[in-house]
Amino acid sequence: MTMGTSTQAYGEPWYWDNRYANESGPFDWYQKYDSLAPLINLYAPRYHRPRILVVGCGNSAFSEGMVDDGYEDVVNVDISSVVIEAMQKKYFNRPPLKYIQMDVRDMSTFQTGSFDAVIDKGTLDSILCGNNSRQNAAKMLEEVWRVLRDKGVYILVTYGAPVYRLRFLRESYLWRIKLHVIEKLFSGGVSEHPIWELTNPVPLGDDGNSVEVTLGKKPDVHYIYVCTKDESLKPDQKHNVTVD
Repeated sequence: MTMGTSTQAYGEPWYWDNRYANESGPFDWYQKYDSLAPLINLYAPRYHRPRILVVGCGNSAFSEGMVDDGYEDVVNVDISSVVIEAMQKKYFNRPPLKYIQMDVRDMSTFQTGSFDAVIDKGTLDSILCGNNSRQNAAKMLEEVWRVLRDKGVYILVTYGAPVYRLRFLRESYLWRIKLHVIEKLFSGGVSEHPIWELTNPVPLGDDGNSVEVTLGKKPDVHYIYVCTKDESLKPDQKHNVTVD
């Protein structure tokens, strides 16, 4: 981000067009595919041949990593036409990778229940930085829920701790939520001695405060909320959370 640009710009399309017009190499927010692969494989197994939607894809190499790992249908959307055109040219000879310019608040191009998993690395965070953040984020989550099949998963990778994100997710739609964490590794590697096993859900109480008890205060981690769409939940069960 250039000097003098506030984080509020993260919620604006013009910021991303400008950024991608001047950014040549790929950039992955938060985590690369290799570090998250065990979790993606757990909740969206390759042998099920899932249809994956990556929202706010940018110029990330994450989806390329998924296809290299055996995923056969990875649809990527971003609000920036600049980056989508660049990625379409880059991957024109890789049919499993599809790139579409789209606003995540309105994904009406996609049919209801047409994806097995939606992956979000930083897109909800970006929207929450912008104007009308709560309203726009709610619209996004409504669309994510809609395009997922029943029992499909929304995998949200975020810096937002449970005390900030959990209530917001529960207010949106009928999810069963599990929490995982992964250490922030700025070198892009994988920790040999993680503070918590990635594929093991962190105990999650009603307000998320139990996470602090488990991991300590202000752990240097990214939080991964695995939200399973469950149409069997009644509206008055909206705030239900199950943890294995």
